[in-house]
Amino acid sequence: MEFFKVTNIDFVGFRKKFAIFSFALSILGLAAIFILKPVLGIDFKGGTEIAYQISSTPTIGEVRTIITNANIKGSEIKSFGDKDQYLIRIVESDIASDMVTKALKAALPNSEIIVLKIDKIGPKISSELLIDAVWALIISTIAILIYIAFRFDFNFGLGAVVAMIHDVLLTFTMIVVVHHLGLVDLEMNQGIMAGLLTVIGYSINDTVVIFDRVRENLEKHKGMNFTKMVNMSLNETLSRTINTGMSVLLVLVVIFVFGGPVLQGLVFTMFWGLVFGTYSSVYVASNFVIWMHERKDKHETESIKGGKKFITAKV
Repeated sequence: MEFFKVTNIDFVGFRKKFAIFSFALSILGLAAIFILKPVLGIDFKGGTEIAYQISSTPTIGEVRTIITNANIKGSEIKSFGDKDQYLIRIVESDIASDMVTKALKAALPNSEIIVLKIDKIGPKISSELLIDAVWALIISTIAILIYIAFRFDFNFGLGAVVAMIHDVLLTFTMIVVVHHLGLVDLEMNQGIMAGLLTVIGYSINDTVVIFDRVRENLEKHKGMNFTKMVNMSLNETLSRTINTGMSVLLVLVVIFVFGGPVLQGLVFTMFWGLVFGTYSSVYVASNFVIWMHERKDKHETESIKGGKKFITAKV
């Protein structure tokens, strides 16, 4: 199904304004990340995470008071799923779960207390996980640059990587800002890192589709102005971009609403990665390639003029 069979939208007409907008947004994103700082989950800093179901449904404040009175330090308590479910995180301890369970049962003797899950990660393992996650992002970026450069052209590969970095940076910014606003629990964990890697894949996939059409049009319309050709390619792939994007967005919204807190970090990351990925494929990757092409043409023109001047002076 095609929403737009024939379009002639001037995507590249305002490319300089969009370039300034994207650059400013990226700078603000970097500033927000350094000022607010991402909050690492137990996956990357170590600790114990215990999920409970308590039949008497005490408030978060009451649970926090119970844990504090039991002299259990470094705790974090929040709701988890249903109203009678709670997630308690504390610093690493071999007897952490026993201490918390004992404190809850002592303070709430008439309540049924069920342990839903216990996750423990030591500081050494968590630091290794963080390093591995960062390396995964770096290696995937390099691999994609090499792939695009061989399949298309180095300028195309560079444009795809610039767009990909733009997407990851802005998505990461959304994670940090939303978490600090307290709207969604988005501590950095393996789920969010998996989401960022998915963002890289989606961003490149959408960009490659557009670049593929540009390459086809280079063969079909030889001699056509490169900027106009890119704009034509964007219009020709617009229906595909919207169909794919809307389909994925609808699924992500449903999972975010009904999938529970365990999946929220992954889904939130993918959602904004999709939004920024679609935007960057049109207004970052393509316009970067146009800028590189114009720069190359300008350099070649100056070289030719310089050669003519040299010949004239010699004669």
